[in-house]
Amino acid sequence: MLYFSKLRIVFITIFSLLFVLIASSNLFNFDDGFFNKKINLGLDLQGGSYLLLEIDNEPVIEQKLQNLTTTFRNYFKDKDIKINNIKIDDKYIFFNVSDENKQKVIDIFQDEDSEINPYYPRFKSHQLEIEDTGLNLKVSFSRQGLITLKTSSQDQAIEIVRRRVDEVGTNEPNILKRGNNRILVELPGLDDPMRIKSLLGKTANLTFRFVTQNDDDRFGVQKLEFEDGTQEANVSKRIIISGENLLDAQPKMDTQNNQTIVSFTLDRVGAKRFGKATSTGIGKQLAIVLDGKIISAPVVRDTIASGSGQISGGFTFQSATDLALLLRSGALPAPLEIIEERTVGPDLGQDSINAGMIALAIGFLLVIIFMFVKYRFFGLITNATLIINLFILLGVLTLFEATLTLPGIAGIILTVGMAVDANVLIFERIKEELKDETNNILAFDGGYTKSRTAIIDANITTLLAAVILFFMGSGPVKGFAVTLGVGIFTTLFSVYFIARLFTSLYVSKNKNSGKLI
Repeated sequence: MLYFSKLRIVFITIFSLLFVLIASSNLFNFDDGFFNKKINLGLDLQGGSYLLLEIDNEPVIEQKLQNLTTTFRNYFKDKDIKINNIKIDDKYIFFNVSDENKQKVIDIFQDEDSEINPYYPRFKSHQLEIEDTGLNLKVSFSRQGLITLKTSSQDQAIEIVRRRVDEVGTNEPNILKRGNNRILVELPGLDDPMRIKSLLGKTANLTFRFVTQNDDDRFGVQKLEFEDGTQEANVSKRIIISGENLLDAQPKMDTQNNQTIVSFTLDRVGAKRFGKATSTGIGKQLAIVLDGKIISAPVVRDTIASGSGQISGGFTFQSATDLALLLRSGALPAPLEIIEERTVGPDLGQDSINAGMIALAIGFLLVIIFMFVKYRFFGLITNATLIINLFILLGVLTLFEATLTLPGIAGIILTVGMAVDANVLIFERIKEELKDETNNILAFDGGYTKSRTAIIDANITTLLAAVILFFMGSGPVKGFAVTLGVGIFTTLFSVYFIARLFTSLYVSKNKNSGKLI
């Protein structure tokens, strides 16, 4: 029936006023934290930078294969199986083994229950594949193993990217996965992306190694350039400490030499290694290498056992700040390449807001005029319900501090149309009921009841489309799906609770007034 109990009326009133109040926090500032939430504007509305990064997993795969060669040597040595000529070539590990042990080695790789000692990972057939080429054995990552490796690399990279972006202080960054080797970075309000691009483009792989003049160094020698490109030096491949041993790094001013430096603090293991290396390397140059380039190579004058030190290299304060940020956030597992970038200025974003608001206002006005002309007083009820519905929708988005994009505004406009559509179906059904029913209350109640199936079916179909768009679509499409999905629920609430309540009150007072619609 059209009857509403006092309890239901109170509930509908409080619920509606609550979300209207929450929505109004976008226009007014409240001291209360619960009512001090706001809708965040997306990149296309407030301007900012959009970067699509691609992870180069080749170095990761090569490094993993390098680690596996050591694992193989140690494992098969424990098993008294001699392997020879182990080498890496084109993402494969090749090695020789005697004919009598060949099948035994193959079985070890293919047996999912075979375990190495506790220091090494398990050989799993779904991670590694082995092939007998006749002359030697060939081991590589399986397809699933590569996917697992790339996913792990992407997860690590996202965490590092997030740390770097947060350190810069960017407002409401949006960092998302794209496939298994790409990362989307949206930075609303940032109109100069050069610094962020510089920070994200560096792997920040820091190592401390001694400069050597001996080409026969038992650890191997690598020729590296200085960062300014003016000279080269032979550096031992032996790593004294790496960025993983850093606890903290901060830019500071060295007043004695009038230069900006980066001061760092090492963890317990790093401090022990650093102290031992500097005690035996007095008089030697210690190269500080970042991403394959020598930042500086100071001469060790004394043992450094305090676990702290400094990096100098002709830094400006900004470059020292950025280097300290990179070192604090950690090294990326793999290099990142910017394959797409867009910058939206705040003026263009404001134009988008204005265009969206004008479209919403025009659509809303035309709907109001149509409904009033078509249904008179009940058109006014529909129009009032539409306004409340709009506030409830904005209130829900505000409560969850959702990000509103231009497609999101389109979703709101579509919600207005759907809300009107539901009311039109109800009123037209009421007209049909009035042809056979003289009692206004029964006719209106029948109109609401008998049109319910068609309205719910239509909204469920639209909701399914919104859910698919949310899970299958990307950024802007997700924004449209969110506002559309939330709008469906607020529309059903406003039609069957708010509009029906207003209609019930009016019809109850005018039940004997003849034909009402």
